[in-house]
Amino acid sequence: MRYTPIALAAAFALAGTAVAKEGMWTPDQLPLIAEDLRATGLELDPESLTELTDFPMGAVISLGGCTASFVSPKGLVVTNHHCARGSIQYNSTAEDNYLEEGFLAENPDAELPAAPGTRVYVTVAVENVTERVREGISAEMDGQAVHDIIDTRRKEIIAECEQQQGHRCQVAGFHGGLEYKLIDRLEIQDVRLAYAPADNIGRYGGDIDNWMWPRHTGDFAFYRAYVGPDGQPAEHSEDNVPFEPEHFLKVSAAGLDDGDFVMAAGYPGSTRRYTRLPEVTNTFEWRYPKFIDMLEGWIATIEGAAPEGSDARIKYEARLAGLNNFYKNLGGQIEGARRVGLVERRREREAALNNWIETEASDRGYAETLEKLDALSEESAQSARDDWYYNNATRSSLLSAAQRLYRLSKERQKPDAERESGYQERDMAFFRQGMQAIERRYDPAVDKAVWLHFLEQYMNAPETARVAALDEVLDLPETWDETQVAETLDRLYTETELGNVEQRLALMEADTEALDNSDDPFIQLAAALYDHEMAQEAESEDRAGRMQILRPDYMEAIINWQESQGYAAYPDANSTLRVTYGTVLGGSPKDGLVYQPFTTLEGILEKNTGEAPFNAPERQLELIRQGDYGPYELESIGSVPVNFLSDLDSTGGNSGSATLNAHGELVGLLFDGTIESVNSDWDFDPRTTRTIHVDTRYMLWVMDKVDGADALIEEMEIVE
Repeated sequence: MRYTPIALAAAFALAGTAVAKEGMWTPDQLPLIAEDLRATGLELDPESLTELTDFPMGAVISLGGCTASFVSPKGLVVTNHHCARGSIQYNSTAEDNYLEEGFLAENPDAELPAAPGTRVYVTVAVENVTERVREGISAEMDGQAVHDIIDTRRKEIIAECEQQQGHRCQVAGFHGGLEYKLIDRLEIQDVRLAYAPADNIGRYGGDIDNWMWPRHTGDFAFYRAYVGPDGQPAEHSEDNVPFEPEHFLKVSAAGLDDGDFVMAAGYPGSTRRYTRLPEVTNTFEWRYPKFIDMLEGWIATIEGAAPEGSDARIKYEARLAGLNNFYKNLGGQIEGARRVGLVERRREREAALNNWIETEASDRGYAETLEKLDALSEESAQSARDDWYYNNATRSSLLSAAQRLYRLSKERQKPDAERESGYQERDMAFFRQGMQAIERRYDPAVDKAVWLHFLEQYMNAPETARVAALDEVLDLPETWDETQVAETLDRLYTETELGNVEQRLALMEADTEALDNSDDPFIQLAAALYDHEMAQEAESEDRAGRMQILRPDYMEAIINWQESQGYAAYPDANSTLRVTYGTVLGGSPKDGLVYQPFTTLEGILEKNTGEAPFNAPERQLELIRQGDYGPYELESIGSVPVNFLSDLDSTGGNSGSATLNAHGELVGLLFDGTIESVNSDWDFDPRTTRTIHVDTRYMLWVMDKVDGADALIEEMEIVE
């Protein structure tokens, strides 16, 4: 194994003079590209952006799946509407449907608890822990041993970090495990919904406009973070007080114009810019098409079992939004890969890498690493195909809950440090909240319909896909018989008590013996499937361990190769803080198709049909007809800008990212990309990559003119 932190740092330093706008850069890398940041328009000192506890990075926070920012000294947090929509849905009922009506707390006392498990994470420190994590690992070890060593070391480091009250720490891998960093985060548990416009603003255009341009979506909402009276993170309590962040962003009402500098700070989820050709081929020729077929049936089944306007539909709105988003994204990924010739581009890149290895690095063992890595990718792909139908056939929400409860009883037989992640004592608050959250996101009729749908696919799959334990407990016939299987499921849902939240919470304390003797059919099924699930997990961990032997060497080769060409190598996204930069910019992704950089209020009138998802509030429409722009007009377009485009490099998880101007003021929230750019998860194309932002001038206009959120505007520091 080769880990050379000094050489790695040197490679970054040498390569810092010739970089493209492409890249999701870690804050510590920004001095390497300082010259280009300034040339593009940044007025701040790039060195200041590396300090995570200073302005402006200290104001940018994670929600654990989305990004957000503090925008007042009283813990006010702004993020995307779609990031807060789960909390809006969680608090909605048929009588008080905040999805349709919107929500505005008259004062902080009227703010609503966010959905269980909602957190605000404030990064306070980052430390390189690579040597400690990887010490003693060698290529001669088997995959399971490597996985166990790394897993144990990460848990040890996290446990030490979390001795600090109110902290939630993580050890994140970069460059395929070539580097590991300890990220120390303050975990704020009491998060409340302060304001969210109605869906006909916050989700205007719905799934039709998703990933599309032009866009007219007010994708913003506000939380507030609370802590105990002592200023430390605490569970929800009436005694809690608003968190006072050290830094918060000023909100620009002056905004920006075409060509202006912008950067986004956020927590992008994952990219695959460095994946090998076998994984790329398998993904686009098999995995993504299979997912599209699966999603079509899943969405149709939920919609059929949960009619619009019903309480069941409200419970599944967040799930449907996520599934529809994923479905459209995958379609764009497949089309984008075809359009740019992704497979061929990856093949050409690997040929160039191979040539460099042969001519300049033949003595470093890289060629053998790549051969083994490709074989392992093929092995992983085959495993995914083998398990596809079984994994889908166990998607019932209640079965998932039963499996987690049964696994918890097993893990609690071990010392806490040896338990699987997700089942340690540090995870129990999330575990409990997950059991509680089912209450507002589960309907037995819908869950049963979805399960029946996937069981039909499972039973019509090749015989090799069948798992004896599942067949036996459900008494599945040899061939599909909808009546018989539906009757079996009816019995399970009738006899189970897992639909009751108190029963789920009580079973968190049950030992394995009690669960083995349980009469609950879902618990019985979970127990019967346990050995098969553990065998799957062991195989996965072995492959992961072997990957952790090979991938660091591969990424070392990539870094050295790119350094030889004068380019720095940013790591793939991994839900840690990144900065991406560029300008406000339209585009032309196809011949004859032109994207203007801004959309306007008048575009809402043009789209509006009065029917969802193009059913803007009448008050908003009247204000637009009157040309009542207030102080938020952009003179160059003669209206209030609604959304704008940039050439920033982004992906999922960047949702809610603070879009900042050259002075670090908030000018927008990143919330989407164009359909032509979703393939940038795999391959950056400067012509087609465009990111969509909601403009702060539109946010303020809606708050001021439409929803009367004057108190929140007064609370923020508005830059005129």
